[in-house]
Amino acid sequence: MNRLLAWGEYVSGLVRAPRLYFAVVPLAIPLLFATIDPPRVAPRSTEAAAAVVLAPLPPVVFDAPAPMPAPLPEHPVFIPVEHGDTLDSIFRRGGLTAAESYALVQEFTRSIDPRRLRPGDFVRFLYDGGDEVQSVAMKVTGWGEVRARRLAEGFHVSAAEAPESTREIVVSASIDSSLYEAIRGAGEEPQLVQRLVDVFQWDVDFFRLQDGDSFSMVVEKKYSGSDLVGYGPILAARFVHDGREFEAFRFESGGRAGYYTRNGTPVRKQFLKAPLKFTRITSGFTKRRFHPVLKKMRPHYGVDYGAPSGTPVMSTADGVVVYAGFDRGEGKHIRIKHNSRTETWYLQCMGSRVPTALYRRRPQTSRARPAAQIDVSSTFPGPSFCSTCQRDSPGPGDNRV
Repeated sequence: MNRLLAWGEYVSGLVRAPRLYFAVVPLAIPLLFATIDPPRVAPRSTEAAAAVVLAPLPPVVFDAPAPMPAPLPEHPVFIPVEHGDTLDSIFRRGGLTAAESYALVQEFTRSIDPRRLRPGDFVRFLYDGGDEVQSVAMKVTGWGEVRARRLAEGFHVSAAEAPESTREIVVSASIDSSLYEAIRGAGEEPQLVQRLVDVFQWDVDFFRLQDGDSFSMVVEKKYSGSDLVGYGPILAARFVHDGREFEAFRFESGGRAGYYTRNGTPVRKQFLKAPLKFTRITSGFTKRRFHPVLKKMRPHYGVDYGAPSGTPVMSTADGVVVYAGFDRGEGKHIRIKHNSRTETWYLQCMGSRVPTALYRRRPQTSRARPAAQIDVSSTFPGPSFCSTCQRDSPGPGDNRV
């Protein structure tokens, strides 16, 4: 029994021994490393240390400053004319002082009308190397040019009108959609449309043009320098409408000019084809038409034209005004008697140039002078004009007389 107890104490001692080892090892490791000397490095000599200290540093390189841009030589600047601009605002925007701008405005207005300037025109400013304005040039389309040059005592202004010239050209085109589009497609301006209509207004109903109609004409174009300023009279013209060919040649005698056919017959007839310059037909002559306001079928002894309020209405022939007044159905209207059998009525007018109080004086009227203006003054839903011709009894509209 005693022997067994002795063996048990011996074994338990072996088990507890590692605890002593783990407690001693952390204390022994620092002592172990402390006894190891680090490798010794031989100290540098004083001369070597001094050489290291006194060695020259590399030079510091800074970015070189950017060179100053060279002053600009004389250079022009074009400033566009914008909507709402004045001469003063343009000059101030170009770099002139208030005093210089005021002086130039006074000088420029002595030579040109500033209202001739249009948005899109340009004013040219010439600057020297110091960005000071040396000259100002303004081109006025259709007139010429005005220049201002800086002198020691101020600006000197000079004006030069462009030379005027006239050229005869030939314009030809085929009508696909409208006369306006045909002339614009030929490279000409819209004002040429009305000139051509005025020549053939007695023979051609321009409200009933057809695809395939064509025209050609010799016309004068007026230039101021290189700018087109307008058109002169049409010298000769041919119009093909609905398979029929019409010709007109301008002839002037005794200060009066007119158009004649190849045989010498005047192109001008007694009646115009239409009392309006250029618009559209909305309703023709018929004995049975659905009225847009009354909502029932009624005869319509005339031709309706759709046009804006205020459109001038022409008398279709020379005559005498026999009535100018108001009627509930026709609105404000005028009646003109041309001969013993023929009378034309102009309905739905306003601003009649022949007031009701004056028609008893039997004033004369002619095709060259507007007789009235279009108004909304009758049983019709919008601005329109109705023209009718009475020949002994209700008859067709003017375009069929």
